[in-house]
Amino acid sequence: MSRVFTRTAVSKHNTRNDCWVIYKDHVYNVTEFLDSHPGGDDLILEHAGGSIDDIMADADSHEHSKAAYDMLQEFLVGRMLDARDVQGDEDPEFLQPNDFRPVETDVKADLEQNHFLDLNRALIPQMWNARFTKAFYLEQVHIPRHRKNPARLMPYDFLEVFTMTPWYVVPMLWLPIAAAFFYRSIVQFDELFAGSNSIAAAVPSTVYSFGCFAFGVFFWTFLEYLFHRFLFHMDDMLPEGQIFYLLHFLLHGIHHFLPMDHYRLVMPPILFAVLSFPMLLLAHAVFPPYIANGVISGSYTMYVGYDTMHYALHHTRLPAYLREMKRYHLEHHYKNYDLGFGVTSKIWDYVFHTVLY
Repeated sequence: MSRVFTRTAVSKHNTRNDCWVIYKDHVYNVTEFLDSHPGGDDLILEHAGGSIDDIMADADSHEHSKAAYDMLQEFLVGRMLDARDVQGDEDPEFLQPNDFRPVETDVKADLEQNHFLDLNRALIPQMWNARFTKAFYLEQVHIPRHRKNPARLMPYDFLEVFTMTPWYVVPMLWLPIAAAFFYRSIVQFDELFAGSNSIAAAVPSTVYSFGCFAFGVFFWTFLEYLFHRFLFHMDDMLPEGQIFYLLHFLLHGIHHFLPMDHYRLVMPPILFAVLSFPMLLLAHAVFPPYIANGVISGSYTMYVGYDTMHYALHHTRLPAYLREMKRYHLEHHYKNYDLGFGVTSKIWDYVFHTVLY
């Protein structure tokens, strides 16, 4: 359970065929329970789309046993949007991206309520020593928390510096590498056509390399979707065990736990190097070198665009298209992390039916 709903969104589920209720700031889909309710379905339908706090507390109207409260948990679908998530309109149906102002988490209260991680202490040792269940870990890591200052991952300063990646590191490191691959592609095309009088040889090598580059840009959008959906969000396939929860946390869980942390928004260079290496081998296995290097150049360049855009989606006021993608991405974090995996575009969400709305 990690989906987050506004009161407006819940209020739309107010019919016999689609009945949701709110109890103690959690949202329940009780549609299938209506026929089984001992007091009759009409008592629930009176509060469909709204809160049942008062009626559940009213022993004179309808006293509920402990078993009834336990049964209610079977229908849990999410929780209400609250001050942990966003400050702004009292009840926005959708998050307003340019007005997004997260409220700092009350660390002490959060720890007392959820018994998860103490944001005032180094997080990695806590993750290593904890004994969470898989269900509890996945629930908690997808409830966003916020701090004005970056959270600490490591207990020692000389280690902590390696956990932080400023956004500008990405273009500084990977754009020169992308340019080197592009230049190598041009040189290899020149070598391919050297001494040839064919029509193909009359076309400048730069044109061929740009074509490969363009394909690499497009292919990156597909890789972006695959990585985000099937690697970063491999929640259902996550093995049991604290070491696996720690790996999940380091790979992507921390970003959902602390989505506005400036230093955990772009991929650390070593992680991207590890993830991209199999893709480099694949490109050279599928294509000849002059094509493979052009494709790699385009993919690396688009990766830089992806990661810097990801940072901007969290921290920058943006023009129309990017503002829409910002709203889309924020709703992936604050409404339903099981949908909306596209960051630079929604194209693959439409193709694979994972679009948020």
